[in-house]
Amino acid sequence: MIGRLRGEVVESGAADVAIIDVHGVGYEVHMASRDLAALRPGETVTLVIETVVREDMIRLYGFRHGTARDWFRLLQSVQAVGAKVALGVLSVLSPDELATAIAAGDRVAVARAPGVGKRVAERIVTELKSKVATMAMPPIAATADAPAVGDEALADAVSALVNLGYDEREARATVMRLRAAAPEASAAELIRGGLKALAA
Repeated sequence: MIGRLRGEVVESGAADVAIIDVHGVGYEVHMASRDLAALRPGETVTLVIETVVREDMIRLYGFRHGTARDWFRLLQSVQAVGAKVALGVLSVLSPDELATAIAAGDRVAVARAPGVGKRVAERIVTELKSKVATMAMPPIAATADAPAVGDEALADAVSALVNLGYDEREARATVMRLRAAAPEASAAELIRGGLKALAA
């Protein structure tokens, strides 16, 4: 089985496929559209690979990080979610966005993926909610709308909610949403908002 490829990008963007040249052999690798968009012909990349072997085919799925590969596997444990749908979900949501959406019960965000209707989104959120805690969650990066966890008010609010018995990932997802909506909110305001949202 192939678990990793390092080579030169020959083609990218055709459907969901990139061609990676490894010592003269061109491997056809299926990837999420957000990962494909980041590839540039001629650059050297290292991809984490999931090899799927069936009676009539061998297909490689590539990911820029192991966390995405882990989510690709986990998504397929949900009824009616195959490789194509799982890749579609990861095309719309990054691993940390997906973890946040599931922890927050945000079915609308998950349903934005191609091939995922309301029913499948409901299954993904319901069946994977208890498993989100076992998945590695990348550090929260700063954006224009949501400061990093270095923001003391945000960190204090998450800590307070956890101390009150709420799940850390749910608390973090909730506080991040509140912070994005109100960048100047104090820790006390975030805690009050978090309690209200988590109790809903």
